[in-house]
Amino acid sequence: MTDTPVLEVENLKVHFPVKSSAIQAMGQALFRGLKGADASAQDERLIHPRVHAVDGVTFQLGHAEILGLVGESGCGKTTTGRTVLRLLKPTSGRIVFEGEDITNRKEDKLRPLRPRMQIVFQDPHAALNPGMTIGQAIMDALLLHETRDREEAKASTLRAMDEVGLTPAEDLFSKYPADLSGGQKQRAVLARAIILRPSLVVADEPVAMLDMSIRAKILELLLELRDRYGIAYLFITHDLATAKFVCDRIAIMYLGRIVEMGPTELIFRDPKHPYTRALLGAIPVPQPGRVRERTLPRGEVPDAIFPPAGCRFHPRCPVVLPTCGWEGHDFVDYLDQRRLNPKQAHADEAVIGEAEGWRADLFEARRRLRNQDPGAVASYVRSILPQAPEAMTKAVIGVDVVDDEVVVRFRNPDALLPKEVAGRIVECLLY
Repeated sequence: MTDTPVLEVENLKVHFPVKSSAIQAMGQALFRGLKGADASAQDERLIHPRVHAVDGVTFQLGHAEILGLVGESGCGKTTTGRTVLRLLKPTSGRIVFEGEDITNRKEDKLRPLRPRMQIVFQDPHAALNPGMTIGQAIMDALLLHETRDREEAKASTLRAMDEVGLTPAEDLFSKYPADLSGGQKQRAVLARAIILRPSLVVADEPVAMLDMSIRAKILELLLELRDRYGIAYLFITHDLATAKFVCDRIAIMYLGRIVEMGPTELIFRDPKHPYTRALLGAIPVPQPGRVRERTLPRGEVPDAIFPPAGCRFHPRCPVVLPTCGWEGHDFVDYLDQRRLNPKQAHADEAVIGEAEGWRADLFEARRRLRNQDPGAVASYVRSILPQAPEAMTKAVIGVDVVDDEVVVRFRNPDALLPKEVAGRIVECLLY
């Protein structure tokens, strides 16, 4: 046992350039409409739009520890897992594996470390080459990294197959993936990952593709391998019940950020972040008659190309504060929601026109006026703001007429920093 973490990740960011010409054109059009200080605040994200897949993730993983990375699809879990193994290049941040900084290390320098860092992919069917036998697929790792003696490699492969329950190993060694069940294929993928005795395994939804009847067996096998070889797992899942079963600690991800991280028992017993509470509230209760409070977030997950300012969860949060990062998009979304009420929609269009006429900037929403009376439009906007969510209303610092535009201005958000709260790390302005 060593005190040095197997993996240290500091402020990791992974951004992907947007190839869509339509989105690029939209961003550039918005940029051309900005003025002065607004342009300096947004120019980079508008001129060069990028998908903020991972946007400032920090964590450590100790020897023989299992850290669960939990969140909705698209939150950045898989991108994080692949990046810490350097299968993807980070945009910025720092990755330290067994004391060695591998953030910007080139592939030829990473090769000696590859045997000690492995991955188990979500889909065992796609992870195995259909043209290779199961024995070949597992044995190739040894032939590539450790030994060129095929007899010795075969003997080690058969032992690894026995360890993961691929029995009889001699018979299955010459079988092809198509001859195996889903559970057997996942065991083969596990055997391939552990045969080099890694210190770190990224397990990316390792049981998501399996029948319920064999999920528990695979999870128990992961725990047995951890105890036997001291493997540290970064366990990626969207299933909190699975994470509770296998993980020592849990990190809850939302839109590229970790919003809460701590011991599994604490997270389940006393969740602090509103998003964590919403996730736990969605888990079915197996006890008849017992009711769990449900605080399902409203709306959809925001766009990762233009993520919300401040707290990423604030547009959907049931306990949002005025300081959480309200911006122009939120006001435009509020106008869109009012269109669901025919009476409100008719009144809005009569005074300020259609909602599409508003342009959302970072902390402003603007509408260029043509035939409308600027004072009347500004007055009408002030009159409907009290009907918006209270926190958004309090976040508005002014509704003004500037030249030929009505401008709704929001306050800047408070600094959002991870804090230690009751034995875990929480990124929320409630604390």
